[in-house]
Amino acid sequence: MKVLLVDDSGTMRTIQKRCLNKLNVNDIIEAEDGVQALAAFQLHSFDIVLSDWNMPNMDGLTLLKEIRQRNTTIPVIMITTEAERARVVLAIQAGVSDYLVKPFTPDGLREKLERWVGCHV
Repeated sequence: MKVLLVDDSGTMRTIQKRCLNKLNVNDIIEAEDGVQALAAFQLHSFDIVLSDWNMPNMDGLTLLKEIRQRNTTIPVIMITTEAERARVVLAIQAGVSDYLVKPFTPDGLREKLERWVGCHV
């Protein structure tokens, strides 16, 4: 499984990477904002995108819209502290696959990966 991991916090990317590694997911490309993520998305093929919402340069919602213009089927999971209803509705309208609210557990991440990528991790 190849994962695009997008978060402006290096610490959060490290935590998420450790969770993924515990689930035997090691093919991970990191980006610190939507601009870097979109460039990586255009260069590589991914099975799933895990994206933060609040980032500089290009936020997660804008990244989601850009990804959906290029690929309508890849699962995109927003990992965020933002759980307010209006923002959730915006993301659903833009084509988000699912949400994971910070802080999350490795089990919570595993459930999302199994649901959206279809493999048992």
